[in-house]
Amino acid sequence: CPCPLPSGDTALSRLVRRLLSARRSLDLCLFAFSCPQLARAVQLLHRRGVRVRLVTDAQYMGLHGSQIGRLRHSGIQVRHDQHSGYMHHKFAIVDQRVLITGSLNWTTQAIQSNRENVLVVEDADYVKAFLDEFERIWEEYNPANYTFF
Repeated sequence: CPCPLPSGDTALSRLVRRLLSARRSLDLCLFAFSCPQLARAVQLLHRRGVRVRLVTDAQYMGLHGSQIGRLRHSGIQVRHDQHSGYMHHKFAIVDQRVLITGSLNWTTQAIQSNRENVLVVEDADYVKAFLDEFERIWEEYNPANYTFF
């Protein structure tokens, strides 16, 4: 990837450092994902042997600039919704113990131009609630359960 990871002390670099702290797993549930720096961090984790799973919105994963295809091509497990409503969540769970959530879409536009919020939580009850939601959606979006007609 020609895009280097961010350096210095910016909101993006702090988010990347949180992601790169993963040792065992990273579960991502994201509406939109087009930020190359965040995609590069996720790919690095995958190459390090961290289990990465990504749930996204079907309509947004194919948009110009989306990083979903690049992540899927590198071997990361990706699942998406199959209905007309948006899969609008925006959260990540690091090693089943750290929750990263907020209004932030993982897009360059959101990071560079928007007013967004990101909350990092290490409270086990909150993490569990989001992990349960991720697992529920992961199973719901299992391609073996898709209907085509």
